[in-house]
Amino acid sequence: MDYYIGFDVGTGSGRACLVDKTGKLIAEHTEPTQTHRSPTDHRIFEQSTNDIWSALSKCSKTVLSESGISPSQVKGIGFDATCSLAVTDKQGKPVSVSRTGASEDDESDENLGKEGEWNIVLWADHRAEVEAEEINASGEGVLQFVGKTMSLEMEVPKTLWLLRHMKRFFADCMFFDLPDYLTYKATGSLARSNCSLACKFSYVPPGAKMTHDCDGTEEVSKDGWSGRFFKKIGLDSMVENDFEQLGGIPGKNGLVLTAGQPVGKGLSKEAAQDLGLEEGCAVGSGVIDAYAGWIGTVGAASALDDGKVTDIPSFQHSGTRLAAIAGTSTCYIAQSEEGILVPGVWGPYLHAVFPGSWMNEGGQSSTGQLIDFVMQTHPAYPKLVELSKSTGKNVFALLAERLEIMQKEHGAETLTHLTKDLHFYPDMHGNRSPLADPKMRGMLTGIELSDSLNDLARKFNVTLEAICLQTRHIVDEMNAKGHRINSIYMSGSQAKNSALMRLLATVLNMPVVIPPQPSAAVPLGAAMLGRFAHEISASRQDTPFKDQQDALDAGKKDGLKLWDIMVEMTQAGKRIEPRTGKEGEREKKLLEVKYKIFREAVDVQRRWRDMVAEAIKE
Repeated sequence: MDYYIGFDVGTGSGRACLVDKTGKLIAEHTEPTQTHRSPTDHRIFEQSTNDIWSALSKCSKTVLSESGISPSQVKGIGFDATCSLAVTDKQGKPVSVSRTGASEDDESDENLGKEGEWNIVLWADHRAEVEAEEINASGEGVLQFVGKTMSLEMEVPKTLWLLRHMKRFFADCMFFDLPDYLTYKATGSLARSNCSLACKFSYVPPGAKMTHDCDGTEEVSKDGWSGRFFKKIGLDSMVENDFEQLGGIPGKNGLVLTAGQPVGKGLSKEAAQDLGLEEGCAVGSGVIDAYAGWIGTVGAASALDDGKVTDIPSFQHSGTRLAAIAGTSTCYIAQSEEGILVPGVWGPYLHAVFPGSWMNEGGQSSTGQLIDFVMQTHPAYPKLVELSKSTGKNVFALLAERLEIMQKEHGAETLTHLTKDLHFYPDMHGNRSPLADPKMRGMLTGIELSDSLNDLARKFNVTLEAICLQTRHIVDEMNAKGHRINSIYMSGSQAKNSALMRLLATVLNMPVVIPPQPSAAVPLGAAMLGRFAHEISASRQDTPFKDQQDALDAGKKDGLKLWDIMVEMTQAGKRIEPRTGKEGEREKKLLEVKYKIFREAVDVQRRWRDMVAEAIKE
């Protein structure tokens, strides 16, 4: 029996899942990873490649030990990770990006650019706000592939920030989106993934057409990189060095692979020893974690409550299935056969997973994190924790019980009716989609003079409402521009929240499908990349791609083999339908009103912001 390992790096942990050819989970293990915060600058989130690799090594050896599977039986591995910026020198040693002790205005941090542990600018890091604003004012054509607005969470603004703050060391650095760093660490190959470059590094795959709003001209991408864009924003050195620091120009000094294509000659001797695997084990080109969630969920058949399996998918179904990867934040991934520009939604990205297909990515910067924040900052939270200890029930179960009791006591038809006069706009960390506005902040109206557990329960419930209403905002914008989304495929920790999932189905008025192991769906997607790499490597007699054209030709030839693997390895999920009947219709009517209030809150906040700006301007 052949087995595969998917490695997943989230915001706070690394994990490995060992699966067989059917996608059955054999063993999994998670290790925490460290996130470093500056004590003087709240925008700073940093991590360490050494720490992450050490965590993955422990995970790999643990799943092998616990399963009893021989390393020789593991035929392929794949990596996914957050879209974070990893920085090394030309030999692969970590280069510090740390601002420890620096103030927000300090541009002379001694830690920057030297060899150091903290060498990852995490996706959530917001230090590059000024750089993002400058990039968005450029009017360059690359912006049409990020919904017209580049996020400060992407890699180009962060790279530009590093140029300005570590000038002496910048030229000696290599810059990786984290999934690409992991395949580099595993194989020694500098090949990059189309997913990471297109989604986060302003790479425009050859053949894609862009229009420059600044001068109205059109341009067809020839080598994947827009030299005029990088020069305009001040990254001239990238152009002069043929983008060597970002992986190079495909076909000249670089190699760009689509999802799962084999990287180099597989695991290097050193990496194999670290992971407890065999040298040469196939390594699939990686993807950003949200895209691994798409890979690991949308190929599923869905099962109704009675266990009946339905909806066996073909590749054509992929365009109607939105993958929602919900953990600390939430990403929404949709595929289409034509590039669809949705303002405020990232993409469209050509070849992000399948050669010839396009992807769009919406997102909420804070969802699981938001739920925790609302609970943990409430005055009644210590009481809830004590109650949890005394009853042995987790805090979410206790809140659900209390909400049910309150619903009966107040004679509320549904929980939505219980919080009918409480309204929450959730963007405490800025809006990723569909507004693409990092200045948006949270708003809460209808609050009472109460610090009770009942008040905490109400605010918990309205937080779930806000997450669902914002999801509808994203889906509405995507469908209005040409997508055909009619179902949601969940993965991540929030998929275990049954109340949230039922509410989401009702708010969106479409089914939500939950995989058997929602927390393992993302690394399952990475494991599928490992299997794909193994099978492609075998067909090529373990011969690495000799050049970019060879890789492109292979991608076209392999066609939909990855989709077939996805269907074979994705087990049927539980299908949750929108609430129906009289009660369901009454709840939908109220949720429709709440959605209108949600949308009005956006306009109100922006109008208030303009009023304040007008009052304080000189």
